[in-house]
Amino acid sequence: MPTVREVTFDLFRKLGMTTIFGNPGSTELPMLADYPDDFDYVLGLQEAAVVGMADGHAQVTRKPTLVNLHTAPGLGNAVGALFNAQANHSPVVVTVGQQVRAQVTMQANLTNRDSIRVPDPFVKYSYEPARAEDVPLALAHAIHLASIPPMGPVMVSIPMDDWDVEMDATEAKHVIERAVAGRTGADPAAIGDLAAKLEAAKNPVLVAGPDIDSADAWDEAIALAEDQNLPVWASPATGGGRLGFPEGHPHWRGVLPPAIQPVGETLKDHDLILVVGSSVFPYYPYLPGPLLGENSSLVQITSDPDEAARAPMGSAIVSDVKLAMAALNAALDGTDRPAVEPWPGPVRMEETDPLNASVVMNTLKQVIPDEAVIVLEAPTSTMALRNQLRISKPNSYFFGAGGGLGFGLSAAVGIQYAEDRPVVCVLGEGSVQYAVTAFWTAAAYDIPVTFLVLRNEEYGILKWFAEVEQVSGSPGLDLPALETSKIAAGYGIESTVVKEPADVEAALREAIAAAKPRLVEVPVQSGMALF
Repeated sequence: MPTVREVTFDLFRKLGMTTIFGNPGSTELPMLADYPDDFDYVLGLQEAAVVGMADGHAQVTRKPTLVNLHTAPGLGNAVGALFNAQANHSPVVVTVGQQVRAQVTMQANLTNRDSIRVPDPFVKYSYEPARAEDVPLALAHAIHLASIPPMGPVMVSIPMDDWDVEMDATEAKHVIERAVAGRTGADPAAIGDLAAKLEAAKNPVLVAGPDIDSADAWDEAIALAEDQNLPVWASPATGGGRLGFPEGHPHWRGVLPPAIQPVGETLKDHDLILVVGSSVFPYYPYLPGPLLGENSSLVQITSDPDEAARAPMGSAIVSDVKLAMAALNAALDGTDRPAVEPWPGPVRMEETDPLNASVVMNTLKQVIPDEAVIVLEAPTSTMALRNQLRISKPNSYFFGAGGGLGFGLSAAVGIQYAEDRPVVCVLGEGSVQYAVTAFWTAAAYDIPVTFLVLRNEEYGILKWFAEVEQVSGSPGLDLPALETSKIAAGYGIESTVVKEPADVEAALREAIAAAKPRLVEVPVQSGMALF
């Protein structure tokens, strides 16, 4: 009869999950015994960074990705990254070690007393099997749930003495051979009603959210915008981990501001607001005002029932985003509304000393390959990057939708591990510190990410929030003497500091062309860079 370990790895093989990102401890070693040659194990030096790597890998591949963590302390370290993975709708599958069953009740050292409760708010499924023989079925349950929209992280806690237990071969076969399809189409009546509203609208607008990208629905979004002459806004950057529409397209209008009052003001003249693949809306900070214009209505299409239920206004259609838009396009046949005026291209800011982040982003635009992936965690430069680069290919932009720092650096490593495309990770030097150990993984596995660090010697985004929230005299907002290039060099990353535009361009060209990880640090002006 096969062992639990044998059945589990056969399950992973069947599902194409042969890469594990991990930071193992003693309770995980039995799972990894006689590690199979056809599996990769990508070691990270801290659990939050490991989950971030898996998060990036899962998003770019659109497939569930395995994470192997140590019992209670390891899972605890990873919880912040699981919060990000949840917000990203990322199918991260976490296995966590547990004490041997004979010592769990007595709470021997390293017992995870509340293994199910620890990650519970941030995962779709949290479970510890009652029997060793149930481990493969529990993992299959977790993987299928993680993969069904809305996708999200899951966790299974596994006692360390379960792995060598034998189980019934027929039961094992059933577990391995099962398949679960999770795409659900929209109610035809709801689509018909929405099509009628669009046809009757005088000035409708499309708000494109991140789940358009994760659903592989760019073509449907473009077809809808062009057929119906819709201007297109991106959902607020605070909650948009991906791009739902090409930002070089003439219909694109920019990124919605993140708070209630400015969102309402921006959209108030549109009589129909169609929000696809986004919550309504990822508001922050709190700036109260009218949710909609006086004569505006809103319809949301989302694969997430919770997003639909919690929206403060409008109506919602719960459906796979791609299927819903395909059905909507089929129900429409052009419009006599005026064509959308093309949106102006990016404007380069004047050079300053130190450089403005917008100038650096414009320089990056000159050198970055068309097929490149951008990973962003430089909060004060988010809008500068979006406005200067105008990213216009799907599956090419990733940003931590949860707002917790540490996603960018680690996710870039996981994305580059999966993709044979250039990956450029744009970071603030403060953001680096939350996942700094991912530098070691990039160097140890020779993962050729280009890290572009914008050094402003402050938590600039917090200073902006302090102004918005009318907070003065707050400590802890400055970051002097933080030498990111030296830190990265200590982990084995070749690093350089450049200050002039020509030097920035040359350094980025060289780094992107190199077949190994490189870091380019650029001192920039403090404050928000918007254009």
